[in-house]
Amino acid sequence: QVQLVESGGGLVQAGGSLRLACAASGLRFSIVEMGWYRQAPGKQRESVATIPSAGYTNYADSVKGRFTISRDNARNTVYLQMNDLKPEDTAVYYCNAKDMRNWNYWGQGTQVTVSS
Repeated sequence: QVQLVESGGGLVQAGGSLRLACAASGLRFSIVEMGWYRQAPGKQRESVATIPSAGYTNYADSVKGRFTISRDNARNTVYLQMNDLKPEDTAVYYCNAKDMRNWNYWGQGTQVTVSS
């Protein structure tokens, strides 16, 4: 079975930094894109950043210049470096992987809380 495990969430003050990591295992088909999504209470889940195997990274406007996504393709691991965190970034962050069949896989989520 495919499993995505996130780590690195926590509680930080505004202006602080966190780095999230997600490792995917049990894959039978090549992953063509990985990314991070988040969902705050009462809001829709939104894309934060994605990184395809080929092409350019994509960021939500709200995190451009503050967050950086990176990927280790050999290990199917994706990272999200989050700097200058703001209270508005508070959410559950989910790791996502999409394989060549366009099937999506999701992690269990990790809580990020940013205090004022």
